[in-house]
Amino acid sequence: MPTADAAGRGAPRAVIFGCAEQALGEAERAFYREADPLGFILFARNCDSPEQIRALIEDLRACVGRAEALVLIDQEGGRVARLGPPHWRKPPAPARIGALAEAGLARAVRAAWLNARLIAAELEALGLNVACTPVLDLRIPGADAVVGDRAFGADPDQVARLGRAVCEGMMAGGILPVIKHMPGHGRAHADSHLAMPRVDTALDELARTDFRPFRLLNDMPLGITAHVSYEAIDRGTPGTSSRAVIQRLIRGQIGFDGLLMTDDLSMAALSGSPAERARKAIAAGCDVVLHCNGQLDEMAEVAGALSAMTPEAARRCARASAAPNRDDAIDIDKLLSEFDNLLDARAGS
Repeated sequence: MPTADAAGRGAPRAVIFGCAEQALGEAERAFYREADPLGFILFARNCDSPEQIRALIEDLRACVGRAEALVLIDQEGGRVARLGPPHWRKPPAPARIGALAEAGLARAVRAAWLNARLIAAELEALGLNVACTPVLDLRIPGADAVVGDRAFGADPDQVARLGRAVCEGMMAGGILPVIKHMPGHGRAHADSHLAMPRVDTALDELARTDFRPFRLLNDMPLGITAHVSYEAIDRGTPGTSSRAVIQRLIRGQIGFDGLLMTDDLSMAALSGSPAERARKAIAAGCDVVLHCNGQLDEMAEVAGALSAMTPEAARRCARASAAPNRDDAIDIDKLLSEFDNLLDARAGS
């Protein structure tokens, strides 16, 4: 990403914003032009038809004057998929792909790649360039269901293999993947949308389990933090706002040097005003904050609390933008048929 746009502006502001509806109003356009966020994120409320989404994305990018501005969407599959019928395929939950490993990990890895490549084709056709997937959290018995079938499984190495296949499938289709939720949300006994989860597991156990998939994929271009308090390292402080978690765990022990985004600042796990939440996250070491609800007053408050991306964040963003290695033209119907056959196959068949 260049450090200045065609209009001579410097690096974008260190924030990704949502928008309220399926088309922009004049107040939103004026705000985005002034705020100059790094990018945008779409939700189901913003999506109706392919034509409408393409027009919305074009409008968003026009506001900031960057034809390749990041536009994100959650498209994990299962219950977290912003696009679905009748215009788009309904991808299965990650747990269903993970279950294929019972008949051989290679089958599950291939299915994960195919599913990601098919999703990437749909997103690229709309003008999107970032998919907030894969989830690298583990499925831990007794934990809150917020992760549940969004996880590929409970084995860290298997989750890492499947997560890497998803990343490679996305990038083969020109889409940037985002690993989440760093350094691990699967063990939490609360949903961070509703409250701040606390994990009191010892750090050596977390390193062996929850942190391991992220360490094995620390070369990925983008990551999202978890709003979880890891009591053994920074008691009572959500990871997103904790310098110890960001610097010692994510940047240090895990070794992640990609662009690090917060999970949504609007979630109840965080405390304080939107501006305070944003400032704490950046002070902790996050590169960019994510504010998703599209409420203009909150967005204005967040924008007022933030400056342009740091040179280091801009470097990470530029490196991420160059990561996709788009493959040659593919036969989507052929890939879909192969994926469906893998998904429907039974052990021993």
